[in-house]
Amino acid sequence: MRWTLKPKPSEEKIKHLAQALNVEDFVATLLIQRGIETFDEAKDFFRPSLEKLHDPFLMKDMDKAVSRIELAIKNQENILVFGDYDVDGTTAVSLVSSYLKSHYPNIATYIPDRYDEGYGISFKGIDFADDNGFSLIIALDCGIKSIDHIAYAKERSIDFIICDHHRPGEFLPDAVAILDPKRNDCSYPYDELCGCGVGFKLIQALGTNRNETIQDLLPYLDLVATAIAADIVPITGENRILAFYGLQVINSDPRPGIKALVHQVKKKTLDITDVVFIISPRINAAGRIKHGNHAVELLTEFNFEQAQQFASEIEQYNADRKDLDKKITKEAFQQISENNEQDRFSTIVFQEDWHKGVIGIVASRLIETYYRPTLVFTKSGDKYAASARSVKGFDVYNALDACSEHLEQFGGHMYAAGMTLKAENYQTFKEAFETQVSSTILPEMRTPEIEIDAEINFSDITPKLIRILKQFEPFGPLNMTPVFMTKDIKDTGYAKTLGAEEEHLRLFVKQNNSDGIAAIGFGLGKKLDIAKNQTLFQLAYSLAENEWNGTVSNQLMLKDIRTNEN
Repeated sequence: MRWTLKPKPSEEKIKHLAQALNVEDFVATLLIQRGIETFDEAKDFFRPSLEKLHDPFLMKDMDKAVSRIELAIKNQENILVFGDYDVDGTTAVSLVSSYLKSHYPNIATYIPDRYDEGYGISFKGIDFADDNGFSLIIALDCGIKSIDHIAYAKERSIDFIICDHHRPGEFLPDAVAILDPKRNDCSYPYDELCGCGVGFKLIQALGTNRNETIQDLLPYLDLVATAIAADIVPITGENRILAFYGLQVINSDPRPGIKALVHQVKKKTLDITDVVFIISPRINAAGRIKHGNHAVELLTEFNFEQAQQFASEIEQYNADRKDLDKKITKEAFQQISENNEQDRFSTIVFQEDWHKGVIGIVASRLIETYYRPTLVFTKSGDKYAASARSVKGFDVYNALDACSEHLEQFGGHMYAAGMTLKAENYQTFKEAFETQVSSTILPEMRTPEIEIDAEINFSDITPKLIRILKQFEPFGPLNMTPVFMTKDIKDTGYAKTLGAEEEHLRLFVKQNNSDGIAAIGFGLGKKLDIAKNQTLFQLAYSLAENEWNGTVSNQLMLKDIRTNEN
């Protein structure tokens, strides 16, 4: 594990901002590291405002999308809201369909089957629309590369509005409107929206025609915040505003479906991490194990008792997902070992009976041990399908693009992608991808890195600092939870391992004569000896509050631990 201390901004900048905000120097440092250098920028950061949301009509084709939907409503057409089966897709479908239904009845939803139809717009979905008299499809979180599918729909007199946030290809589909801030010809001021975020901009635009204000649309932000958290998009700019107010909705008046999912959680106030680890996996589990329709049913259900019934079914899917995930991860590790592939630049594994719904999770698990770009394949119909995950700094999408001659199709982002190929091309692709990664990955990308925001002493951890750091929330990409480093640490004799396999570490630590602070390190059980041998050591950690029996105390969430000599 590499510890990298972020470069310190200039003293002049630090002093200027610290004085303007009346904060400690290192709080000013944390802000400047996040691109916040002036009083006004800090104000926007600490006090996100709905008024700062951009005009949705700045997005290319938004006027066309709104006109076509209004025409459909005027002509009493049937509208199908289509979306991907993951969290971003199902929340987006739930958001747009429930909004439209509040104004117009002829709305239905369609989520493709992960196994039968695969990712994105499907011919089967278009046939369903054709057979059931739908003349307009609104596609969410997919469609930007679906040139053939849109042409197929057009032949059947079905119009498409595409709302996507993935990178377009060289050519765009022939749709009525394409809303995607990543289009080269789109000058929308913020291009990091998730699919559900683009869906929200669409209902915001529709709302202006109905004299609705942003306040009228607040109830939809619980869905947007969930999608932002799940899709790992940057929590900056517009996303930060949407996540901030979405969390407020989740904590005050969520829709019955989300309320039912968090009903059992003992925490009074949920943060973005809780959304990532409690709400998102459960919504995802429906599409992974059963069908994404179950997630949409839950998220659009307004009877709480019924929502609770849906939530308990989804809870079971999530339990099944966990069991599968463990089993497949174990088999994948075995395969790497049997093939003597521990020292490669990439991991590519395949087994035809692995469950397609969990291979992305398994890829992430493998990276925890073998830190390198990872693809996990399974059989899907007569093809092989894979989920790819990457390591910091390495663009797996570009690497797949370089090997695209061996692939049937692929799509995704820098750190996560999906693809299919013919069975006979698997081995050739595996070698081509390994060659591509080995020739382009930088040495430092092959070791996990902890980026440290600042070195501090325990005496710096004051109630004021905790209060200020809380205002940094919600955390996420480009606004990560600050990580601190402290030297000359000693355990007070309570160091021990936790967990069934003693994989976690629990410490009670001091620096010089400071008060003791509890510390927990998940997956750090192997480092018990460093803490126990009574020599001084260093910690990399983030600060958290631990709530127990109504008492709140500070707790260090350990990222790593190493001896003082390092």
